[in-house]
Amino acid sequence: MKALSDILSGRRLQKKQILDDKTVFFVFKKVIEAEFGQIGKTKFTPDYFAKRILFVKAQNSAWSAELWTNKARIIKKINEELGEEGVENIKMK
Repeated sequence: MKALSDILSGRRLQKKQILDDKTVFFVFKKVIEAEFGQIGKTKFTPDYFAKRILFVKAQNSAWSAELWTNKARIIKKINEELGEEGVENIKMK
């Protein structure tokens, strides 16, 4: 019978990373720039991140509708960049 330390020595135990708003905001801006370019990057401002929901301010209702239309794809790309399912929803303010 193997000792527990022998079994665990071959594995790396990973601690779940706690996401902070600065990390999520950085990745959001990166994804927005990739999707909408430099102009799009200036039209959105991440405002608040809590309970896996990212709150974003848009410059006007047209840009808010553009983000809402592409929300699923943006969330998917943010989570790919984060390496985990950190963002569950995006809400416009």
